[in-house]
Amino acid sequence: MLSAKLASQKGVTMIEVLVSVIILSIGLLGLAGLQSAGITHNQSASFRSTATMMTYSILDSLRANRAEASNGNYNIALGATKPTGDAIYQKDLNNWMTELALRLPTGQGSVAVDNNNNVMITIQWDDSRGSMAAQQFIMATRL
Repeated sequence: MLSAKLASQKGVTMIEVLVSVIILSIGLLGLAGLQSAGITHNQSASFRSTATMMTYSILDSLRANRAEASNGNYNIALGATKPTGDAIYQKDLNNWMTELALRLPTGQGSVAVDNNNNVMITIQWDDSRGSMAAQQFIMATRL
């Protein structure tokens, strides 16, 4: 009687191991998916932080050279070519746009100062690895 019970139990351990391996592999695949999503969102957050920092960078330049900013010399459209020249505002914009292109994928920026010294700074970049392809950071302030 005892040997009949043992004969019916042969291979049960192998099935239990296979089920355990399947459950473990599904769990590890889910963990890999979470890791991938986390890396993607972390990269997007890094780009947004860089855009914020770059906005404050050009805003500091505008405030340091308030007379030129009030005259509209810092105004530049999104996608415009980098200004050249020896004037401080031209160097500031050239350096800023170069940094945008280096730090953000296809990074571009625009600055608009109106007659009341209201400033609108826009930074745009490609975040195709993240949730949306084109991202923009817009800051409106006053000099």
